[in-house]
Amino acid sequence: MQKIGGVTLMSGGATLALSLATALCFGGCTEERADPAPDTSASKNDVAAIDAQTDVQQPKDADVQEPKDTAPVEPVGSDGPVVGANPNVHEVGNAASGKAVFRLETFGNEAFWTDVVKLPQGVVAAKLTPVQALQNGLSVDVEALDPATAKAVSDEIAAKGATGPLLNDPATTIKLINANAVIGVVAVDSNQDGKIDVAAGDKVGLSCALCHGVTDKSAFDVPTGGSIGKRVDGPAVHNINVGGILAMAANTRALLPMAQLKGADGTSIGRAPSSAGLSKASKEAEFDAYFSNPAFYPRGMFDDTVDGVGNPMHNPPMFRADLAAPWGSAGELSKVDQFSNTVYTVLLDMTTLLTPGGKAFLHAAAGKAGDQMAADYEEVLKETGVPFSGKAFVKATPAGKPGEPDNLVGLRVDKQKLIDMSAYFNSLRSPKGLPGDAAAIANGRKIFRSTGNCTTCHNVDQSKFVPPTIVPLKTIWPGDNPKILAERDPPLNPVQDTPGNTFDDKMIVVNASLRGLIRGSALPLLMDLARKPVFLHDNSVPSLENLLDSTRGLMAPHPFYISDPKDRADVVTFLKSLDDESK
Repeated sequence: MQKIGGVTLMSGGATLALSLATALCFGGCTEERADPAPDTSASKNDVAAIDAQTDVQQPKDADVQEPKDTAPVEPVGSDGPVVGANPNVHEVGNAASGKAVFRLETFGNEAFWTDVVKLPQGVVAAKLTPVQALQNGLSVDVEALDPATAKAVSDEIAAKGATGPLLNDPATTIKLINANAVIGVVAVDSNQDGKIDVAAGDKVGLSCALCHGVTDKSAFDVPTGGSIGKRVDGPAVHNINVGGILAMAANTRALLPMAQLKGADGTSIGRAPSSAGLSKASKEAEFDAYFSNPAFYPRGMFDDTVDGVGNPMHNPPMFRADLAAPWGSAGELSKVDQFSNTVYTVLLDMTTLLTPGGKAFLHAAAGKAGDQMAADYEEVLKETGVPFSGKAFVKATPAGKPGEPDNLVGLRVDKQKLIDMSAYFNSLRSPKGLPGDAAAIANGRKIFRSTGNCTTCHNVDQSKFVPPTIVPLKTIWPGDNPKILAERDPPLNPVQDTPGNTFDDKMIVVNASLRGLIRGSALPLLMDLARKPVFLHDNSVPSLENLLDSTRGLMAPHPFYISDPKDRADVVTFLKSLDDESK
């Protein structure tokens, strides 16, 4: 047992993970507790009991927590929970302006990615070809290309597919980046000479579109990767290899706060083996190996918490944001502009952790452990030749207090641009649902709203806002059996982890208790499901069919099953047909 600042830790697993959103402990954490461990094993009889049922296993009313001011009612055979006014409506600006913000705004992070992480330098050194970029899940907006290049690419694809010289030339990759045709990868005229040329010293940053923008695949498609075509904003990028792309950087060590880190006892928490966590002493090759390993950093995922836990989560869609709150798979943020600001002021420029507000937040959140994380990061930057100057690169102004949802590290980017982007998110329609057999869809809808009683949590009418429910983790995952790593004063729940499973890793530190609610899971939009290759936020279920199959067992995450194979198939067909016009 170790006491650091005001946080009392159990040895073996807290790591430096008590960082960014251990949030708001502020020296008030108390002694750890050891709860009795329940029996989480599922017997054959348990599974048989599920198979004997013809409906979905569902949580009891008492197991579902709503934000204050809502009072859900669970009618039998209903179209969904009855909820009052949406408590999570966000402020909006001009959607037309927000389109440009979403696609091309970096808020200055190009200096972080070019001068610190050295991502474009790594891409050049790796001699990345357009075909390889597509294989890594990046997509190309054909409408961003000049007419001559667009025609050359189109003609080559028509004649030779992916084997032609243009798409296998690293120089073409740089040309695509200069044209801002690689979605989410933003080249900036940083030397202000009136043209963009990365080879001449212009910098490259990242925008939200990297994980939330695709194409219509009208020119070319790599089925397990990216595509070339007209840009489509909003859908989740399911095949992007974020970890592999980050590993190309010439200074991947500069991403230390986003990695799975060892604690003082040599253990770590995340997808990598406990002993395989990284530290400030880890070499560049070790960081590259971590980020490029698909078992540690699977496709379609991004680690959105710089907490020292290796917990990348599957990318969510950003269409119909007016229906989608709260934000984060654990429901930790209530407004989309809070989510966007956190992305730009923390995740896309981690030097903010070394600003006065960032250090104050880390110290307030984790005492000496937070101080150590900042010191380690500062040391790594110095060692790699990019010492912290005292000011972050992101163009943001001091705002509020560190730890507040609006400004976690005491910084906020331009508010007008944030709310313009929020308006654009609201305006984006969902992709059309997958057409299917009408009788199967009708039967699936009937089961979904009545026999299966899925509407305990979910709406049938997808034009309604997602119920703002936070489902307790023990309900969404009966196998949850957490070890308490540190106690925190109410309303924060203890820092806790169920060893050996990734489902709760996102909630170890960051969860809705930041807002005075519970540790649990927020509800997702039920749209664009036909395109989704894996399910649940940790990619732990390989298909929608498998999600509803009782052979996963009583203790599995989301153990709400439909036993009859035909009925289950019909519900899957129904769910894949849903879009924002489905009633």
